This record gives sequence, structure tokens and C-alpha cells, in this order.
Amino acid sequence: MQGSVTEVVSYEAMEAVLSLERLGRYLDWAHGNREHALELYKLNTSISESLYTPMQMLEIALRNRIHAVMTDARHEGWLHDAGMLLGEWQPDQLAKGIRDVQSERKEPTPGRIVAALTFSFWTAMFGKDYETLWQTTLHPIGRRPDGKGLRRKDFSGPLTQIRTVRNRIAHHEPIIMWNLPKIYADVLELTGWLSPSAAAWCQALSRFEQVHPAERIIPHRSEADGERGDIEL
Repeated sequence: MQGSVTEVVSYEAMEAVLSLERLGRYLDWAHGNREHALELYKLNTSISESLYTPMQMLEIALRNRIHAVMTDARHEGWLHDAGMLLGEWQPDQLAKGIRDVQSERKEPTPGRIVAALTFSFWTAMFGKDYETLWQTTLHPIGRRPDGKGLRRKDFSGPLTQIRTVRNRIAHHEPIIMWNLPKIYADVLELTGWLSPSAAAWCQALSRFEQVHPAERIIPHRSEADGERGDIEL
């Protein structure tokens, strides 16, 4: 890392803004070194920013490919078909998506509803309850570069961790304890299955490889402290 954030602002000033609770984890990782804690916080912020572009593209490509395949197989309003939504929270999420569109005084067209639904709604479409739908209808949403087909589990496994990291970024939580190069690679791979052009666009614009340290950031977890520990840079 170049430069020092404490040359711009003091730890005390940042703690007053961010709270001791938010900075506490970084301070633990830094063995109480306040300057190092702020550098870790800066790194977490920079990496979070760099992941926005690829994660945004994956989310958009995923929902649009699902909608396109289901529309071709059924009709544009497939989301409303009886018995279609098998996830525990999906009916409520659909109802909320419709309300959100209507709250903007817009007609809840299929395209607007699709855009209003959350990432968790779309990742739920790869749950085990949807195996039959995958086998009969949904499997054409993507292909491997070699042309081979994909299994539902090829999506469900990586999407679980991607969604978790995405949500942590959205809530401004630490992510540097995760194997982020693996998460980034998974995002690009899944996006490439859905749309090679979208994956190429992400690779051209993403700053992740420039921002993330060459070596993985490794947290040493203690038995008493879940995700906290020392981070080696």
C-alpha cells in the first residue's frame, strides 16, 4: 500500500465517524496499531469498490438470462404462474417488488418487476427445490466455453458465497478475510457462462486485480473470535 491514511486524517477522527465497533475488528487485526488498522479499512473499502462492477454485471446478466429463458419456455408473466415460486421467501419478495414499482407510480410490467427483485430472489432459483425446473426448462441459461452444459449446482455453490460477500459490501462490512481472488474468479466465470461479452466487459473495467494485494490476505482466526484475527499483508 502506498502512502499513509493517517497523513490525511487521524485515527481518532475516523473512529469518531465510523465508531469503535466498526473499526474494532481492524484494530484487532492490526494488533492495536491504529495506522495499520486504518490502512486495512482503506484496503477493504478499495477492494469493495473494485468488486462493484463485476458483481453488478453478474446480477443483471443472471436475472435477465433467467427471465429470457423462462419467457421463451412459458410467457413473459411466468413469475405469476401458480406453483412457480418454490423458495420460502420468494412470494413475499415478488409482492414487495411489485409494490416498489407501483410506489414510483409505474405500471408493474414484467421487465420492471424483474429489475426490482433482489439478488437473493434470483439466486434462490438455483436451490434444490428447483432441480426439476432446471432439468426441464432453465438449463439453457448458460454454457461453458467448451460448449458443455451446466448443472444447477454449478451455479448454486458459487452464488451462495458471492451473495454473502455482495451483501457485506452493500452493508459496508469487512470482506478482506474472505478468499476474494476466488470469489472474483467465480464471478467472472459465472458471468462468462451467461454472456462471454459481459465477462469480457467486466475484465476490461474491473480494478480488482490492481487493488487486491498480489498475495491473498490471510486472517488467523482465534477460537474465541469467529471471523476476527490477524491479517497478513
